[in-house]
Amino acid sequence: MVHRSGRMAMRVRAAAGIKELDKNFNPKEAEERLYKWWESEGLFKPEVHATGEPYTIAMPPPNVTGALHMGHAMFVTLEDIMIRYARMNGRPALWIPGTDHAGIATQLVVEKMLAAEGVKRTDLGREEFLKRVWQWKEEYGGRITTQIRRLGASCDWSREAFTLDDNL
Repeated sequence: MVHRSGRMAMRVRAAAGIKELDKNFNPKEAEERLYKWWESEGLFKPEVHATGEPYTIAMPPPNVTGALHMGHAMFVTLEDIMIRYARMNGRPALWIPGTDHAGIATQLVVEKMLAAEGVKRTDLGREEFLKRVWQWKEEYGGRITTQIRRLGASCDWSREAFTLDDNL
């Protein structure tokens, strides 16, 4: 008889499309493939039928302009440990991710981008400048959440929020 964890391992390998293990481990390929599978299976969402007191962490939102640094890596690691521990104990656990607009920092980044084009913010007017800020956010704003995913953070990404979202 195959132990439950053995059945789970076979299920994971089958779902992830693994027939045989490669001779050499490729962490980049394995981590990306498995993380996508974990997300698609909803493994980071709270277990609806879990017992116990609900456990929730709202991620302190990193600035949309930046790249992760050691402080981010530390809080992501600690929060991930806490949320996974709650899940392993059968609690309905939710880790809500998000990013902050970082108004001044974002403005500076967009102004530098415009300066490289030979344009000043004041030349554009408020509405056009805001349009350019939102374009920048759409193009580059996901960089930090991609980095958080690469750390293996088990957030419920279907609930991701941005501080300037209309529903907040």
